[in-house]
Amino acid sequence: MGTRANNLACEKEDNKKELCAVKKPAQEAKACEDRRITRSKLALKSALISMMEEKGFENVTVNDLCAKAGLNRGTFYNHFKTKEDLLWALEDEIMDDLVTFQEEMRKVSLTSLSFYVISKKPLPFLVSLFDYLRLQGDFLHAVLGPGGDIRFGPRLRDSICTNLIQSILHERYRKSNDPLVQYYVSFFASAYLGVIMRWIETGMKESSEDMARIAMRLLFIKPGESIKM
Repeated sequence: MGTRANNLACEKEDNKKELCAVKKPAQEAKACEDRRITRSKLALKSALISMMEEKGFENVTVNDLCAKAGLNRGTFYNHFKTKEDLLWALEDEIMDDLVTFQEEMRKVSLTSLSFYVISKKPLPFLVSLFDYLRLQGDFLHAVLGPGGDIRFGPRLRDSICTNLIQSILHERYRKSNDPLVQYYVSFFASAYLGVIMRWIETGMKESSEDMARIAMRLLFIKPGESIKM
């Protein structure tokens, strides 16, 4: 019985090894394919950014993108149906990433924000937000520029700026349908988008920490008040 059990155990072990031997090349092939797809998409993203800056999205063709990326049309169409699909996929990727920051904004209270402003310390999640915007700076510069997508600015405003402004409102106003409250939020959200766009357009010279401080300070400046930091 002992010998038979040992034989069965050895047989099972051999089967496992054979299965692993079959799986390993398949896993390696998949990993290689995944890396190839990632490289292709990054090349197309880089090409799109460059072409939007050079001639504007409306004038860009799939042939332009493929030539710039060093890819054939078949590779492009394996991933996207049109140039719009590529642009929208990149925009949606940013919107998905910003969900985390939206959740952090909802946790902010006026009291905690005031503390950071008074102590002149940057709000941590705002620093992280500007770090992320810097990482996506080239794409944002292109898509928010004159040759980009005019629909993306409002999406960015609603995702980041509107949530930030609503976070500092008193609780009873956060879901208010009062026109004055809605206009207040819209006014400051658009102003905040302008701040982000100016930072990107001017080469993102200020650090993420400095931009976080500026963003917080602007929330508390009243018309006619000195803007000294």
